[in-house]
Amino acid sequence: MTDPIALLPLPQSVIWSESEQPWETTEPWEGLSVGLSEDLDRTEYALAISSEGASLTAGSEAALADGRNTFAQIVAGAGTSIPCVTIHDRPRYAWRGMHLDVARHFRSVEDVEAMIDAMALHRLNVLHLHLTDDQGWRVEIKGYPKLTEVGGWRKQTLIGHMSGNERGWEFDGTPHGGFYTQEELKGLVEYARQRGIMIVPEVDLPGHMQAAIAAYPQLGNFPDAPIEVRETWGISDHVLGVSDEVFDFLRDVLTQVSEIFPAPYVHIGGDECPQAEWKRSPQARTRMVEWGLTRVSEIQGKFTQFAFEVLTGHGKRVIGWDEVLESHLPDDMMVMNWRHGNGVKTATSRGFQTIIANNEHTYFDHYQGDPEHEQLAIGGLTTVKDVYTADFTPKQLEEDEQALVMGLQGQLWTEYMPTAAHVQYMAFPRMCALAERAWGSPEQSWEEFEERLRAHLPRLDAFGIRYRPLD
Repeated sequence: MTDPIALLPLPQSVIWSESEQPWETTEPWEGLSVGLSEDLDRTEYALAISSEGASLTAGSEAALADGRNTFAQIVAGAGTSIPCVTIHDRPRYAWRGMHLDVARHFRSVEDVEAMIDAMALHRLNVLHLHLTDDQGWRVEIKGYPKLTEVGGWRKQTLIGHMSGNERGWEFDGTPHGGFYTQEELKGLVEYARQRGIMIVPEVDLPGHMQAAIAAYPQLGNFPDAPIEVRETWGISDHVLGVSDEVFDFLRDVLTQVSEIFPAPYVHIGGDECPQAEWKRSPQARTRMVEWGLTRVSEIQGKFTQFAFEVLTGHGKRVIGWDEVLESHLPDDMMVMNWRHGNGVKTATSRGFQTIIANNEHTYFDHYQGDPEHEQLAIGGLTTVKDVYTADFTPKQLEEDEQALVMGLQGQLWTEYMPTAAHVQYMAFPRMCALAERAWGSPEQSWEEFEERLRAHLPRLDAFGIRYRPLD
């Protein structure tokens, strides 16, 4: 039977009834009855729409949210004449995420809420919020006002690609910044919760910390040589120092972040951390002797272990980008695989739960077509077809390793996305394909999916979501 309304992601079992009269209503949400059922698994929901009304049952509040979001799609696509349908559904993966970088380019609360709404429409359930980086610090931390007063602002931003030498760079001459108060973040948490989405915060450490060191030079390795918030992209050599004051700072930050975000996870970054400053620092060499370390590279492991102890003390699971695998890790760490697909095997073979976020297929800062005809992007090429047809899990995974794959996540790194409209253009419709793969919908050919996606685009229009047109 041809679906009268194309759903994304496609449910596991969906039966449209052509024999029944549609449900005629102008207030569909008032006619929806909702309840929990012990007869359903915790991840499962059942939605039934007849000419008399609609009912939704689920095995948990999270599954209820998935069912409501499916109902929202049907309502959005149908107007006042809603077709009759029976759906039984559950996701393949527990983690169906999108990463949003608000450090490189700050986004307002309203912009983040719009992203949450778009995610909910596609039954994604994790917003990974990248709150700190070299170019800006975006979270209020009590007792450290300069983090947002100084670290939250850069004097100007690079224009165009970061290529050539410094003399070839151009800047816009316009200050850029902003931050979220703790109350604003708590409001975002609640807004997301009501839509079935968990916000997982990231405080990147010990690298990607130039904004914090610009605010408080004593957090760096060479406090007598002050620096400013970074105005270019790339990887900064300025990393956290190794003094007791630095670790006290991290304890305060991670404790407050744990209190703001009730999610059971906190992401600590751990990626792209240069060692040049530690190699030059007399204090770092002294600390290595004190800690019993023999290689400078082991200093990062010390930061990872410290953050793990603080966060687990607050009941959190700790996530890191896959560079954390290069040092000894606590057994309960989670790994976010980004550098290449084979990293999934590396992490799971060592027994770590892993989230697939590889840059080959899930980096939505890549171009979607010929750069001559696209908005500015960092580089690369990842089309919506690439996302939908990607082989995300290596075939050599053993069964117990496959069980450690927690899910998929798309990445929106915003160096080259200065506006909310640009962010949405880069996200969609690739996010639609990612949502389908993360949900584990029944397998279809690219041509079948493309047909449903084209039918789905008017729904994006109805929700005010900007997207790149399909070729």
